[in-house]
Amino acid sequence: MSTIEQPFLKNALAGVMALEPYSPGMPIDELQRRLGLTDIIKLASNENPLGPSPLVKAALAEHAAKGNVSLYPDGGGFRLKAKIAEFHGIDTSRITLGNGSNDLLVFIARVFLGPGRKALFSEYCFAVYPLATLAQNAEAIVAKALPPDHPRMPYGHDLDALAAALTPEVSVVMIANPNNPTGTWVEAAALEAFVAKVPASTLVVLDEAYIEYFEPSLKPGSRAWLDRYPNLVITRTFSKTYGLAGLRAGYALSHPSVADLLNRVRQPFNLNMLALLAAEVALGDQAHVAKAVELNRSEMVRLKTEFTALGLKVLPSQANFLTFDLGREAAPIHKGLLERGVIVRPMASYDMPTYLRVSIGTTAENTRFLDALKAALAA
Repeated sequence: MSTIEQPFLKNALAGVMALEPYSPGMPIDELQRRLGLTDIIKLASNENPLGPSPLVKAALAEHAAKGNVSLYPDGGGFRLKAKIAEFHGIDTSRITLGNGSNDLLVFIARVFLGPGRKALFSEYCFAVYPLATLAQNAEAIVAKALPPDHPRMPYGHDLDALAAALTPEVSVVMIANPNNPTGTWVEAAALEAFVAKVPASTLVVLDEAYIEYFEPSLKPGSRAWLDRYPNLVITRTFSKTYGLAGLRAGYALSHPSVADLLNRVRQPFNLNMLALLAAEVALGDQAHVAKAVELNRSEMVRLKTEFTALGLKVLPSQANFLTFDLGREAAPIHKGLLERGVIVRPMASYDMPTYLRVSIGTTAENTRFLDALKAALAA
């Protein structure tokens, strides 16, 4: 009897049965196993190429020497929440901790979505939005994005299309700014104007996983919006700019009543003690964040220049990656890069089959990528 014929499967939620599992980027050891390569760089998952702050590394080493991992971590994350509260000038009652910001998106779906309810988001959005929605047996409403030939923001969020799709059944609107996988963004004034239009009964989730990479003149002051819009939730992560992707830590800022509900479904030990410690120390080392942002900015300019010289179209980005159009099926070029030990992200699963996405690495990693790309294009 095949798996699909097992009788217990009739009890599985219809939304879960309809899901396709999230497809993560290829890990280095998998490429090593497949091709027998040893010299591999991974530029597929938008990680910080500098890694965590030296202060974080020192704190983790000290903890490893004398810490007691047989004890449970602080289930309430008291110290980390206090640091976040100080950093943002916000009360701890408005903070929810997550195992990365992914965790928070799932909490929001569990609390505010279900049968008869709808979540609204844009085309080319973060893959977790539809996954979290369908897992709750809720309906996903997908608004058309700006067209590929848009003169300013191709594939970007179309706020007018999102506003037009709002109905009383929409419980949650999810917007990533900057957006993954495109890198595009929404200007601050337009975004706040949209938030102001959304009915007070509908939650607006601003997913700001890449917020630190924004040019200062473009960065939205979303923290201040929380005081004006009780239905606004902001999610942040320590996985990107802070370099803690392997430890998994994130948080949400919201109205206290929203945080109270999210904390009801949050598992009491969803952050382990090393993640709590690392996030606390990382938040205090903004000099390391600035160093990572500066490297990203200078190397992004370099990669854009090289893409233009190769005749490749690149999407505008305020994140730590670039999504670029090869003008032909990307799969053979992706394969050629893998054969040369360079892992990037194909975009076919996002209905962008001619695009690849590359994370901004170190200067040496980016040189290696460019050399491999030129060779794959010429093959």
